Amino acid sequence: MIWYFVKLLILLPLVGGMAFGALWLWRKYQPGMMVGQNDRSLKVLEALPMGTFGKLAVVEFEGKKILLSVTRGRIEKIAEGETGGLGSYRAR
Repeated sequence: MIWYFVKLLILLPLVGGMAFGALWLWRKYQPGMMVGQNDRSLKVLEALPMGTFGKLAVVEFEGKKILLSVTRGRIEKIAEGETGGLGSYRAR
């Protein structure tokens, strides 16, 4: 009986840590953000979670970078700019 509790005390945090690590990795390297985007005309360059359901995403399309606000029911263009420099964005 004591052996059961020893295994439980060791394995329960181990399994919980593995689940937490898998969720953290999935969030960090979300689908669509990994390799395999080299030959696409639309590339997701970066995505930043904003709250529970929203994200800010920078996509590149036809040599332009577009800043998008993505929520569950809506995608909105916030700004767009050329692929060069930091100050090249213009508001919508």
